[in-house]
Amino acid sequence: MKKPKRASAAKAKKGPKIGAGRSKVALKRQGKSPAKSPAKSPARRPSRPPRREASADDGAKATIKPAINATIRDLRSKLKGALRRVAELEAAADTDFLLEIPNRRGFERELARAVAYMKRYSASGALIVLDVDRLKPINDSFGHAAGDEVLKAIATTLTRQIRASDVVGRLGGDEFALLLWNLSETDARAKAAAFEQAIDELSFVFRGQHVSAGASAGVALLGVQSDAARALEEADAAMYVRKAHRRHEPRIRLVSS
Repeated sequence: MKKPKRASAAKAKKGPKIGAGRSKVALKRQGKSPAKSPAKSPARRPSRPPRREASADDGAKATIKPAINATIRDLRSKLKGALRRVAELEAAADTDFLLEIPNRRGFERELARAVAYMKRYSASGALIVLDVDRLKPINDSFGHAAGDEVLKAIATTLTRQIRASDVVGRLGGDEFALLLWNLSETDARAKAAAFEQAIDELSFVFRGQHVSAGASAGVALLGVQSDAARALEEADAAMYVRKAHRRHEPRIRLVSS
């Protein structure tokens, strides 16, 4: 069956198809420009969030932060002051308040450190315990203020006759101790005799009366085999023997515990 003539006429009227490239060339020849494809729009930047308006909380935070910093500074200052005070109290606990030299606690600490050093580095030294002979009669006759003056003079005399590395301390009452470095036995005993002589030569005037105070010294040598507590016992025992001789008493027998 044949197709109707209208369809073929419409097809003939339409004409043959032209490719896209050829159609552009044809349009240029006719003086017409091809229709441009719409240009791509540039990528839009993300919009910034709207600025938040200041609130009452922001003002409170701005006020609180400086206050916190000030509190921290104040606490740090108080902590430094407290640590400084602790150091002062520790030093006071090791110092004789009257003579401003180490007390028994402070001297025993220095002695223990010295003995530990001697054991480690094979060093040597001497410990001298010195007792004031006539302090009690001075206290009884002229009062404790006079006895304090005697003790101060003795502490000054001993301090002047030792080196910067040596230590002089007050064990209590009328008893002193000296830690001397790098001394032989002969030198240590000569030093103890010099201390006795220097104190014997001290003279005081109380209520118009001339008063003198003597001292007796005992020596214990220190070295790699020494023990701090034992050395104190030995020097103390030697001091009592020396005191008996100075009083023209017979030698006393000491039994160590």
